[in-house]
Formats: sequence, C-alpha cells, structure tokens
Amino acid sequence: MIRFDAVSWHAGAFRLDAVSFTVPAGSYGVLMGRTGCGKTTLLEILCGLRQPSGGRVFIGERDVTDLPPGERGIGYVPQDGAMFPTMTVREQIGFALAIRKRPGAEITARVKELAEHLGVAHLLDRLPQNLSGGERQRVALGRALAAKPSVLLLDEPLSALDEELRDDLAALLKRLQRELNLTALHITHSRREAEQLADVRLRMEAGRIETAPAG
Repeated sequence: MIRFDAVSWHAGAFRLDAVSFTVPAGSYGVLMGRTGCGKTTLLEILCGLRQPSGGRVFIGERDVTDLPPGERGIGYVPQDGAMFPTMTVREQIGFALAIRKRPGAEITARVKELAEHLGVAHLLDRLPQNLSGGERQRVALGRALAAKPSVLLLDEPLSALDEELRDDLAALLKRLQRELNLTALHITHSRREAEQLADVRLRMEAGRIETAPAG
C-alpha cells in the first residue's frame, strides 16, 4: 500500500497542499496531470528524495516519512531510465545490491534472474550508449527490482518509445506487477497507458489529487 496523509511541500510559488490518497496493496496506480503540476515531486517525496513540510507518508503500515531512501523498500524508474554512463548492463542491474554490500554470488544470481526475465541477458556487457530506448527501459526496470522492493515507482517510463514498444513494455510492466505482487505508481500523460495499466487512476490538479475510476 502507498498512502499520503495530508502531505504538503513548497518551493517558491509552487505548493503541494495537504495531498491525501491511497494506492491499495498489490494495485497498479496511474497518476496523470499537466506538466509542472507536481507529479514528479510527489514521487520524489515518496522515495525520500524530498522532505515534506507537513503530513505523513506510509508504505504498507510503516510510516516512512523520516526514513532514508534505501530503507523504504521502493524501486524507482526515473524519467528516461537515468542510466549510469560508465556502467555495463550487468553493473546497472546489480547496483542496488552492490551498494547494500550483498555477497557477489547473490548479486550474480539476481542479475541473471532479472536479465532473463526482462529479455536483456544478451546485453549484460553493453554500455548504455549501445542500447535502444526499449532496452534501456528494461535495464532501468531490472535495476529498480533488484533489491526486491514492495513498491515500484515509474516516472513516464514509456514516453520516449514508439507505440509498438510502448504496448510491449506496458504489457511487461503489468505482468511483472502482478507476478511480483507489487504496489505500483506510474506517472504518464498517456490515456492509453492509463487504460492498459491502471487499477487506480489518480489525477493531479493545482497541487491536489483526485481519484477517478480505472478503465
């Protein structure tokens, strides 16, 4: 479960005012809204990259408002994947486990498992500049899932892809979310993506969240 309880944040003239919403455990939430309305800021608060000025943030039954990012049990796919330019695909996927100082054999096994699951096993020794857009997003997804999070956050993960690739990756996202029993929150401008993915549809307007029926 993801829950915001009257969360506020401000920078200059921009404000999020007492934002409250819930994405139930095991559900796929899709958040839409105009550019600049605060969608990415909301994800960054959820990840722990920004600290709210008021309210509380919950993952499951845990209040994570004051926890550092690495202790929240969240996998995050930022816009355009945000690949590390000097790391191979193997290193990208294993990154979250490496910084947690997991044993080498565990990292190797997890990278192999995810690479096969995501169809990038043949790309493990490539650098990001040698990947297509769709391949980059699959690698970013693998990196986000490596530490077995309970929550997956995705910031416009399909926006740079052509329509056929979008449909393929949307199907992959939905399948993984169900198979891994993840609670997902996905930002998009695309109504088609929302229709394909959403169990819970949210819309941000003027720093507030509205909930709409999925489908």
